[in-house]
Amino acid sequence: MVMQEIEFVYDFGSPNAYLVHRVLPALAARNGAVVRPSPVLLGGVFKATNNQSPMEAFSRVRHKLTYQALELQRFVRRHGLVFHMNPHFPVNTLLPMRGAIFARGKDWENSYMDAMFNAMWVHGQNLSERHVFEEVLRESGLPVRRTLEAVETPEVKQALVDATARAVERGVFGAPSMLLKDELFFGKDSLPDLEFELEKASQG
Repeated sequence: MVMQEIEFVYDFGSPNAYLVHRVLPALAARNGAVVRPSPVLLGGVFKATNNQSPMEAFSRVRHKLTYQALELQRFVRRHGLVFHMNPHFPVNTLLPMRGAIFARGKDWENSYMDAMFNAMWVHGQNLSERHVFEEVLRESGLPVRRTLEAVETPEVKQALVDATARAVERGVFGAPSMLLKDELFFGKDSLPDLEFELEKASQG
């Protein structure tokens, strides 16, 4: 049987993308599926779809943001995760997302994702600062010089723009998003529905 592929559309700047990143591999594994990371620039997605971050969209909705923070902590407790709100939030993730483009398909891609997500949502680092980005690369045993050179090349810059545009064309309006074939699942709350579809497919 052919393994199903889950395309994971993410930006390191999304706390919910971090949470999904932590639980999606196990969900995929227990359903005979694989995860294919798909980095995008969330600001570009928002601009193309006229969307906003929850902080902006719900800033005037009484109790909404308080509830969202509570719901996030419930998810963290349920899955036994470590999460700390980044004190620099929102963080410009252009550098690490270009790095994610460079890391695609390489044997250290997952290590790169772990390092950047942890820097953001475990250690509270400001990845918009080049020296911080470089430090995270070095401390994680990732290719520092090659990555720093790659993120400044026209090819990598354009590839991030193109990846963002392709995601929007496929219906993505925010992150985290998961695509199973052409079906979109948005946000961590959609994970049970995603797993249901995977289970149904595996049963034929």
